Amino acid sequence: MCGIVGYVGKQAAQAILLDGLRRLEYRGYDSAGLATASHGSMFVRKQAGRIADLEELVGKHAAPGHYGIGHTRWATHGPPNDINAHPHIGGDGLVAIAHNGVIENYVPLRNRLIEQGFKFVSGTDTEVIAHLIASLIDAEDDNGDFKATLVAAVEKSRRQLKGTYGLAVMSPRCPDFLIGARVGSPLVLGVGHGENFLASDQSALVRYTERVVFLGDGEMALVGPDAFAIHHRDSGVVEPAIHQIDWSAEDAEKGLFDHYMLKEILEQPESIENAMRGRLDSENATAVFGGLNLSAQQLRQVNRIILTGCGTSWHAALVGEYLIEEFARIPVEVEYASEFRYRNPPIDPGTVVFAIAQSGETADTLAAVRESKRKGLPTLGIVNVVGSTIAREAEGGIYLHAGPEIGVASTKAFTSQLTVLTLLAVFLGRMRHMSTLAGSRILDHLRQLPDLVRRTLDTNDQVQELAAKYCHATNFLYLGRNYNFPIALEGALKLKEISYIYAEGYPAAEMKHGPIALVDEHTPTVIINPQGPIYDKVMSNLEEIKARGGPVIAIAGASDREIAHKADDVIHIPDAQDYLQPVLSVVPLQLLAYHIAVLRGCDVDKPRNLAKSVTVE
Repeated sequence: MCGIVGYVGKQAAQAILLDGLRRLEYRGYDSAGLATASHGSMFVRKQAGRIADLEELVGKHAAPGHYGIGHTRWATHGPPNDINAHPHIGGDGLVAIAHNGVIENYVPLRNRLIEQGFKFVSGTDTEVIAHLIASLIDAEDDNGDFKATLVAAVEKSRRQLKGTYGLAVMSPRCPDFLIGARVGSPLVLGVGHGENFLASDQSALVRYTERVVFLGDGEMALVGPDAFAIHHRDSGVVEPAIHQIDWSAEDAEKGLFDHYMLKEILEQPESIENAMRGRLDSENATAVFGGLNLSAQQLRQVNRIILTGCGTSWHAALVGEYLIEEFARIPVEVEYASEFRYRNPPIDPGTVVFAIAQSGETADTLAAVRESKRKGLPTLGIVNVVGSTIAREAEGGIYLHAGPEIGVASTKAFTSQLTVLTLLAVFLGRMRHMSTLAGSRILDHLRQLPDLVRRTLDTNDQVQELAAKYCHATNFLYLGRNYNFPIALEGALKLKEISYIYAEGYPAAEMKHGPIALVDEHTPTVIINPQGPIYDKVMSNLEEIKARGGPVIAIAGASDREIAHKADDVIHIPDAQDYLQPVLSVVPLQLLAYHIAVLRGCDVDKPRNLAKSVTVE
């Protein structure tokens, strides 16, 4: 959740650290800080609030030096304030550390260190790590080689920590040298020329280098300006694999847009095209995937699929369940990753698990991947971030190629997930009973999808007007059926995430089994009802709401003229096959949440209490 950045090189570290922190602000935002060192002195600047507050502080009190670390915090232990902000100091200014994650055994470690005479000033678990490293340095004889002593102290401290961490360590006694380490929380090493970097996310590095090394669990990076080395705590020296970042700094910029979220909503025609690029096999009327790492024979023997994810990715999995069962006739179960990791469900031979996550770092989803592999199941990932932990630990998978998604509320990654799941359903269906004609027809429809989304985005002005009409409501209901039931859940989630309005998504037919009690003249209901096999059934639900005085916003097909006579407001989207409707119907719901949040004065890209990637349990 939090963000780490580190720099060692010839440039002034302060400016690079601040720039990296700005790019990581979406990962954590209640406080920020940095530490640099020069001529044996350390300079620590930290501030509650946003990066702008930290910039104002260092504008008055600069932090000189050519190496340093920085951090944006999302509070877990201790409230957001100046004292609890990172970096934290160990000993009497001996080391500074920035930490992402949670140390589960920090209380006994803290008590032991207090007995040894160390004084704690913060309420964080992180300060324990700083003092622990300092205590181990004090216990070592450095024999004139403080760098070796520091490395040994960090390694020994890691073996005493229980929990998760991405860690950046520096010392004023060890110039031009940083240590990075990780267990469970992502950390990336950026490889430059005469300079090197650390970050919790490659988006902090794209302005400075296209070459990165993704640290694995248990690995520690020793970083200088001209060289680096990576060690695993069990297996020793690791030969690093250097990856190329396949997007530019401009891709991660807002440009002329007010918010990343709006930019990313409007990018969806292109991100959907990228998700399909090179994957449509017209000759064989199927989809093509290069990274599943399962043979055709193995795939034909699959008799059960588990889709697992969290939040928006879980909603995509629900749509995937409908798609795969309809097109491939394979039973599908959708599991919350946070529940799957702690359950012990019976697993039949022939089961395959797909873990879905935009970041590829979600702690619960990663734990589900590991649990699935532990039980011997073929485990594949559907992720956006190349080189992410799930991408590396899964036995195969599919990249979304959606490009960087900075807004906390996922938009383009979600529609890319839906697109990839549709392709996967066709791929599996063509290996079984789906005819060439049916496969060709679906591929033709998929080729039209980016243009259909472009036309759907034309509703933006109308949605903005509706937002002004409904932005003062305190409750919303979202209803849909079949493929559009998960979109009702996703629409409600988007509104909750960024506008802080309570919203509930339900299958439309379930409304009369309880939620209809919420209907009144002050509670708008969003009904998703493009024309399809159960159009009339959902219209009956709309009538029930109107009979009780509830205002209705309808998402309807372009050719639908009946619904306007019954709903208070109608947003028309292009007519499309029912299995493509989720991609289209979610777009105006994304826009509605966005415009309502703006009108309510909410911080759209950094909603309270949320962070982009949930890397702690």
